[in-house]
Amino acid sequence: MAPVVSHLSIDCADPHAQARWWAEALGWDHVWDPDEDDDEVAIAPPDRAATGWLFLRVPDVKSVKNRLHADLRPPDGSDQATELARLLELGATQVDIGQGDVTWQVLADPEGNEFCLLRSTPSQLAAALAAQPPG
Repeated sequence: MAPVVSHLSIDCADPHAQARWWAEALGWDHVWDPDEDDDEVAIAPPDRAATGWLFLRVPDVKSVKNRLHADLRPPDGSDQATELARLLELGATQVDIGQGDVTWQVLADPEGNEFCLLRSTPSQLAAALAAQPPG
């Protein structure tokens, strides 16, 4: 039997601010949000269907491109342009990490952690995959 991923841990300067930002961006809930002096805050989807994220206070300042990042899909009923505008309004910034001309948008959260906003919704991806020949 293989281990189960408990959560994804994210180093940051302000775990409360980062958890609030990402919870709003993803529509997730605070699973564990202790008082403001604590160094850890956790968020997860309301149905707990995905691995939650744990934000940890660290003294280090982010200095290079992330080695791990989230890829977000616009929800069904939305599109990339709408979600891009919403994330930028929340405080994300567009960044150039040398991605060139691609179909996704590279963004950074308020502490500069990169993430990508993909073009297709879950339903569009499922339809594209279903249309592929078996193989």
